[in-house]
Amino acid sequence: MQLKIMPKKKRLSAGRAPLMLFLCQMISALEVPLDLVQPPTITQQSPKDYIIDPRENIVIQCEAKGKPPPSFSWTRNGTHFDIDKDPLVTMKPGSGTLTINIMSEGKAETYEGVYQCTARNERGAAISNNIVIRPSRSPLWTKEKLEPITLRNGQSLVLPCRPPVGLPPPIIFWMDNSFQRLPQSERVSQGLNGDLYFSNVLPEDTREDYICYARFNHTQTIQQKQPISVKVISVDELNDTIAANLSDTEFYGAKSHRQRPPTFLTPDGNTSRKEELRGNVLSLECIAEGLPTPIIYWIKEDGTLPVNRTFYRNFKKTLQIVQVTEADSGNYQCIAKNSLGAIHHTISVTVKAAPYWIIAPQNLVLSPEEDGTLICRANGNPKPRISWLSNGVPIEIAPDDPSRKIDGDTIIFSKVQERSSAVYQCNASNEYGYLLANAFVNVLAEPPRILTSANTLYQVIANRPALLDCAFFGSPLPVIEWFKDAKGSALREDIYVLHENGTLEIPVAQKDSTGTYTCVARNKLGMAKNDVHLEIKDPTRIIKQPEYAVVQRGSTVSFECKVKHDHTLIPTVTWLKDHGELPNDGRFTVDKDYLVVADVNDDDGGTYTCVANTTLDNVSASAVLSVVAPTPTPAPIYDVPNPPFDLELTDQLDRSVQLSWTPGDDNNSPITKFIIEYEDAMHEPGLWHHQAEVPGTQTTAQLKLSPYVNYSFRVMAENNLGRSLPSEASEQYLTKAAEPDKNPTAVEGLGSEPDNLVITWKPLNGFESNGPGLQYKVSWRQKDGDDEWTSVVVANVSKYIVSGTPTFVPYLIKVQALNDAGFAPEPAAVMGHSGEDLPMVAPGNVHVNVVNSTLAEVHWDPVPLKSIRGHLQGYRIYYWKTQSSLTRNRRHIEKKILTFQGSKTHGMLPGLEPFSHYTLNVRVVNGKGEGPASPDKVFNTPEGVPSAPSSLKIVNPTLDSLTLEWEPPSHPNGILTEYTLKYQPINSTHELGPLVDLKIPANKTRWILKNLNISTRYKFYFYAQTAAGSGSQITEEAITTVDEAMASRQVDIATQGWFIGLMCAVALLILILLIVCFIRRNKGGKYPVKEKEDAHADPEIQPMKEDDGTFGEYRSLESDAEDHKPLKKGSRTPSDRTVKKEDSDDSLVDYGEGVNGQFNEDGSFIGQYSGKKEKEPAEGNESSEAPSPVNAMNSFV
Repeated sequence: MQLKIMPKKKRLSAGRAPLMLFLCQMISALEVPLDLVQPPTITQQSPKDYIIDPRENIVIQCEAKGKPPPSFSWTRNGTHFDIDKDPLVTMKPGSGTLTINIMSEGKAETYEGVYQCTARNERGAAISNNIVIRPSRSPLWTKEKLEPITLRNGQSLVLPCRPPVGLPPPIIFWMDNSFQRLPQSERVSQGLNGDLYFSNVLPEDTREDYICYARFNHTQTIQQKQPISVKVISVDELNDTIAANLSDTEFYGAKSHRQRPPTFLTPDGNTSRKEELRGNVLSLECIAEGLPTPIIYWIKEDGTLPVNRTFYRNFKKTLQIVQVTEADSGNYQCIAKNSLGAIHHTISVTVKAAPYWIIAPQNLVLSPEEDGTLICRANGNPKPRISWLSNGVPIEIAPDDPSRKIDGDTIIFSKVQERSSAVYQCNASNEYGYLLANAFVNVLAEPPRILTSANTLYQVIANRPALLDCAFFGSPLPVIEWFKDAKGSALREDIYVLHENGTLEIPVAQKDSTGTYTCVARNKLGMAKNDVHLEIKDPTRIIKQPEYAVVQRGSTVSFECKVKHDHTLIPTVTWLKDHGELPNDGRFTVDKDYLVVADVNDDDGGTYTCVANTTLDNVSASAVLSVVAPTPTPAPIYDVPNPPFDLELTDQLDRSVQLSWTPGDDNNSPITKFIIEYEDAMHEPGLWHHQAEVPGTQTTAQLKLSPYVNYSFRVMAENNLGRSLPSEASEQYLTKAAEPDKNPTAVEGLGSEPDNLVITWKPLNGFESNGPGLQYKVSWRQKDGDDEWTSVVVANVSKYIVSGTPTFVPYLIKVQALNDAGFAPEPAAVMGHSGEDLPMVAPGNVHVNVVNSTLAEVHWDPVPLKSIRGHLQGYRIYYWKTQSSLTRNRRHIEKKILTFQGSKTHGMLPGLEPFSHYTLNVRVVNGKGEGPASPDKVFNTPEGVPSAPSSLKIVNPTLDSLTLEWEPPSHPNGILTEYTLKYQPINSTHELGPLVDLKIPANKTRWILKNLNISTRYKFYFYAQTAAGSGSQITEEAITTVDEAMASRQVDIATQGWFIGLMCAVALLILILLIVCFIRRNKGGKYPVKEKEDAHADPEIQPMKEDDGTFGEYRSLESDAEDHKPLKKGSRTPSDRTVKKEDSDDSLVDYGEGVNGQFNEDGSFIGQYSGKKEKEPAEGNESSEAPSPVNAMNSFV
């Protein structure tokens, strides 16, 4: 152990007495080095009340240290536990930790009992607490028959839960059949006993699934009570019932339950009593019924409720006081009030206390013939009884030791001998518990030893503190002396401060402090010494600072920065502009002590800073560059003010001083303000800080000061053109030391490993220390435990690591500053956590609800926070398709992952494939990583609608039949039940005829349509079906062939007699016209042949009109309607090569916006289903057949 760093320090007087440190009463703070003989010390043990998981091996911890290494033994239920006779029990080598292998065989109940570990060596025996081993239990609910409850609107109701007794007790909650928590309010709430209370019922309270659940966290099981059915009858329903069963003379009408003042459902009576233990949470409950719903208020009759420890739960029906103390005893009153009245109940609270330490016994290291005491002081309610044991045996029957005397809670040792070494146990117990502490008495004769490394070199800047270490051990406890430069006498000047751990401090080191310092530790058995070396370096100073400059654009400016430093240190000088790096511009050059800026422009204006760094200190100085336009003509000189002068300090007090000065010339621009800066020559020499600003008309300032600062002040004047150079520094003024005014900030507690807690903070700077000897008191304790604060005082550092912590436990942390003058104000506690570890268990009760063929909902029980062992990040679902329901071929399994943030207990899995087998598991995630996977859960997606048939071909056309051939859908999404074929004729005017609907068996891939019209175009619509519905359709067109006999009969009309006669008449008329034309021509008349030909053109040779509906026309593929395409040999799909589908209800495209449907964090769906059904064909399709006389003839038939 190290000597505990104590806040109190001893300052050496200027007298002749040697500089010595006497630590005779600090023996308990020493820890014996492990290479020296010492009794055993228990370092780790299992908790007193140890509830185990009966499904896992039992591990009972017992670790100890000592010299020689201790041996271990165990008792069980007060008798020796022979582990060699039980094959299931093993002890860890070099340790006392037991492992009971109940996973292979055996039962946990067999090993219930009280265990105690003893660690023993030749110097004594240490014992552990009594460790009570009990397996956790989660019994089933007692079967009972619950009758339905019927009551009127407005009545009160209590639904009992009465959960089975488990170990530890279960957590109670009410849910419905859908595992949704029942809503609670001021009217409906769950009591501390688990019952569900209704202040008054409403019709919406009617339901058949009020279910009480008991969750046993230790075994991760949930038990369920039988559902309770509640029916609330409204006034109208009640009147109808009465009217149906009573005569008119008997029926008076039913009224709703009347409004009424409050009465308490719990607790009973006007008064009750409550007893609670110190440090626990006091929970008081009052639940009232009434109409309107009552409101609950709480008061303490003989005092006020503690401000920072009082909390209200369950809509103020429960009052909780955390960390309850004896002062919280008294009468508490709850008041239930509504518009019709009020009622109150008084709860008398008594706070008892299990034993707690006032002074716990500490290890005692004594040399032969020395005296010492062990003190064991505890308190409790009732007062605990103190009993002593020696090496695990009651001291009354332990071997007698003449050097030992028992005086109640104190053991007094006089003139001890080596045989007096032993381990003493103090037991403080009352009816509510006990405390057991081991403290050894180790009688050693050990000469001094210095633990600090020899010839350590310390380098310190002048006027700063120097700390020289000297860690030591010895028995008897050594006396520490410091010498300088091997002089014969110890240090005698009062500028030295000696800490109780042997450290020598020089608060303000000067040049003459340089030298070799010798730490000497002496006791009667010998002497040890160690030399350390101290070098005092000159502070780095800027003796020529850069000066403020105003230059014209285009000119050159230079800043000088001349540095003086200790000749043994090598400085580096860096220039900054506006606190950043210089521009990467060739106009900026640095040459020795100068920064030169050529061809200045407006962007070059700003603050230029010279920074000089060494390995021990750094200083800086700044100047402002102002860029102005060139002066065209001579003008009055306007410039920044000259520096102030004649600085004087008056009215010098501990925390304030008055500064006065004389202004310099304002250079034709009035001074607007003065800026005051200070330098702390002790902590930050050469570095000037802003102190205050005053108006330009004021030449004095009252300045507030901090303790333990060696102040110098300077003043600068400012006008509209800028700031003057600083004045000469004032005289120095050293303020007195005082305790710190503030504590470190940014206090945090985070674990870097599962078994530690790293406490960090932002340290105070030298200016904030307020005095020499700045240290920090770091305190911590478990937030939810009964432990007292554990504290350690550390040097001026920013981190402390607590080892051996349980995994991910909340801790309260405080960091308090202190110096030689005392402590800073009590800091506020902050909460941190020890290190995280991977979660221990998997989510339980995983079940899947398949919503449709592409969507499933997964539910799981949350993992208990204690088993997460870290900050809950969320839950992660791994799921994969094992195989399709239609195929058995193996292929690569692609696992998919969905993460749901936070404490979600359900989520949606989108994008599943219909009619498939899926497997999933769920894992909890914390800041360390994933926990184990839950058991794989298998589920199947139902059938969906199929995709369109892969192809449709029409072959072998005949006069009245067509043959259809197709390939099944590429994605059947289920078992095909049948195909549907719809078709309709298209005439030459593109009009559609009647639609024919035909069902085709699913095992067919070819079909012949018969009894069709001759030489007729047909349009076909073809799709497949499963049990889930119809899939997307594919369309195609085809034409039956022409009957050649009919065509020949139509052409043979030219051989008919009447037709020949008609043609002859036409020929005669033409002949007559020709004769007339010939005669007119011979008479010299002009005949406009072209116009006549145009007017009487032969219709047989006229071009076809686009709007003539008799014949079909050729059209480009792009201009055809989507479903009306020209017949093209081998064509199976529309021209845009897409197959129009009837959208599946299960398609991801229909979630929200196309394939970009969005999901909530839990995977639940945001978009809505949107069906996009293709319209049935209603209009004619333009024919793409080439025009022919045959078609023309057919159009007239």
